[in-house]
Amino acid sequence: MEEDVIKKLSADTDGLLTYEYIANHIDTVEPQLPWLIDNMEKVDLTGQFVISAARYLFAIDPMLFAPHIDRLIKSGIDKDRERRYLGDMLRQMYGADYAERWAELSATDDNFRRIYKRIYPTSAI
Repeated sequence: MEEDVIKKLSADTDGLLTYEYIANHIDTVEPQLPWLIDNMEKVDLTGQFVISAARYLFAIDPMLFAPHIDRLIKSGIDKDRERRYLGDMLRQMYGADYAERWAELSATDDNFRRIYKRIYPTSAI
């Protein structure tokens, strides 16, 4: 990334600029993702853009971006206290039948377990 881009993204106030940069440079962004995620985590107070970035990277290539998706999900779980964005992520990443498969998914995926427990706090998990 060029210095002027880093300067511009460093001034991001909510994560949107960083998310847009990721989306607009998806073919070449992978090496810069650690810095971009750091930047987004600093300013996205609600989890909206870290979760959106996780969903976007998952839709593009879940295998290539797996470590970055995992990090974004963990950050989103911590930030989305009002549970505005986590539910859509469950459906996209785990399928529309995630509720029927909650026991299997909880046993194999810590992020799923944490999201499910946040959305359904009185569940059996």
